[in-house]
Amino acid sequence: MKYTGKTALIADDDNYSAYLLSTLLKRIGFDSIIVENGVQAVETCKLHPEISLIMMDLSMPEMNGIDATRIIKGFMPETTIIAQTAYSIFGDKEKTIAAGCNAYLSKPIDKDELYAVINKLIK
Repeated sequence: MKYTGKTALIADDDNYSAYLLSTLLKRIGFDSIIVENGVQAVETCKLHPEISLIMMDLSMPEMNGIDATRIIKGFMPETTIIAQTAYSIFGDKEKTIAAGCNAYLSKPIDKDELYAVINKLIK
């Protein structure tokens, strides 16, 4: 499926991961905005209400992805947020869903799994 004209926010403090996600999302039509922490993610969402997908890393400086998700869902409740982490620990998935994330992926991101989740969540 193509998502031409849609905007994604990638919140990840790892430049390689952010670049990879940006490339994968571009292949299916998303424009991407990249930020490095949860504080920037919240501020960027306030400035860009057109964001329809957020790829939220859980472990970031200044504000983690769970706290950022809770804040963003408070003023953008319909935005799809997919949590992602390289350091999965027991209970992470449940915490992210409770915070408002729509899905949870482990790094390294599998492109087929990413696309399947996006196709399921975004119409």
